[in-house]
Amino acid sequence: MAVLIDTTRTIARINPALHGQFIEFLGECIDGGIWVGPDSEIPHTDGIRQGVLDALKELEPPVLRWPGGCYADTYHWRDGIGPREQRPTTFNENFGTYELDDHAFGTDEYLALCEAIGAQPWINVNMMTGTPAEAREWMEYCNRSGGTDLAALRAANGHEAPYDVRLWGIGNEPWGGGGTMTPSSYVDAYRAFASSMPRFTGSVFETPATYPIASGPDGNKPQERVTWTRDFFRALTAYRQPPIAGYDLHFYNWNIDHEDDTPTAFDQAGWDRVIAGCLELEDVIVEQWGLIEEGLDAVPMPESSLDTRLERIDLVVGEWGNWHRDAFFVRPALRQQVTMRDAITTALTLDILQRHADKISIACNAQTVNVLNSLILTDGDATVLTPNYDVFMMYKAHRGATALAVEPIDAASGVHAFASVADDGTVLVNLTNPSMTDAADVTLEFAAPVRIARRETLAAQTPTLHNTVGAPDAVRRVVEALDADAATTHVVHLPAGSVTVLHAMPARSL
Repeated sequence: MAVLIDTTRTIARINPALHGQFIEFLGECIDGGIWVGPDSEIPHTDGIRQGVLDALKELEPPVLRWPGGCYADTYHWRDGIGPREQRPTTFNENFGTYELDDHAFGTDEYLALCEAIGAQPWINVNMMTGTPAEAREWMEYCNRSGGTDLAALRAANGHEAPYDVRLWGIGNEPWGGGGTMTPSSYVDAYRAFASSMPRFTGSVFETPATYPIASGPDGNKPQERVTWTRDFFRALTAYRQPPIAGYDLHFYNWNIDHEDDTPTAFDQAGWDRVIAGCLELEDVIVEQWGLIEEGLDAVPMPESSLDTRLERIDLVVGEWGNWHRDAFFVRPALRQQVTMRDAITTALTLDILQRHADKISIACNAQTVNVLNSLILTDGDATVLTPNYDVFMMYKAHRGATALAVEPIDAASGVHAFASVADDGTVLVNLTNPSMTDAADVTLEFAAPVRIARRETLAAQTPTLHNTVGAPDAVRRVVEALDADAATTHVVHLPAGSVTVLHAMPARSL
């Protein structure tokens, strides 16, 4: 048996935004992690930790979501603009952070970071303790080109040109910490917030320049997520629809029921359990996409030609990642180490997202720095890149490529596979060996001869190995340039517990 790779069996273009990241005022994700301040002795650029900035510039995350998460629904944006010495001090209780919040990192600092690393901003507005007027003014501050008091305020704070923020999340997890709402009560609130959004166009007939994102269900509740989405669309399609472009599903790979299992100490059962847990996301995506289509089918035809019928809503996965039990008890809040167990689930999750590129427009890893499924950890003045960072770097080549229909698991080897084809004809193949102990050989069968020109492999000497300040490169990807002959069949050897990306060049381009 072999993994068959045919470049004519296409799914959809992989939106680079599927490789998005998420930062929140939680633990030391931002304060103390990304943000050290302009007076810090830690190397920085305008208060942004240099090690983090350099790593993110190399990664080029397509999307960066902020300020939450749960934090968004108690955040008032005016607290975080203007001279820092004049900004108020509040208290941050977000998920056990329990720290004073001086609001030194606010809208302009965040958007400067996005500009520096080439990320599209996604701002979540405060729906629970804020108002539609407050959200609208935030949008005006960010995007109005000039002539208004808010545009002048932005210019006075150092950015005369509009930021042109397109992605706006309306609330966060309203089924839980975002208000413990019902779908109908959330839709009622959403209607006011979304309808008050400025269009930033010259005509009501032009497509709005903003992309409003509604909160979807708790993806970890099998019954609730179905009823939430059905009830959401039932309320949404009653009478006229407000603007809506995306529907934000959150899904965490929980590992919280086993006291002896920690991010860096686990047995074979713990390894297998966590890796199997991430695969549920595929079923959730298929289920939720079907419910979205079911909901859209029920949208009534408008009575007037001036009204438009809602026909498409993208599925968005605004938060995803591994969440281990220890994260609830550590300080700073939700800090986790990262081993190959996490790197493998990160790779498999990205494969799932890319395989459903026809359904999903945006996805964000939770979170980028120092929290949960981190790419970057900081310790004092040190910056450490986790194995998850390597996975995202290895997968960069898939951005903008076309996903291919490939059997996701090779029956012969147990290896997970994904493939895409880039615009230049390069075939990119991901091979993930989920076995904690056993190497594997997988046979690849291409429709036409290819040469494997490049191989990137991420593996560890032991399953619990991780990167630290003392050993920052204990788990690091290996990049090899290969000089193999062109053929339709290739056998690839994979180490135990590894992630591999192959770059295959078609014979005609050699």
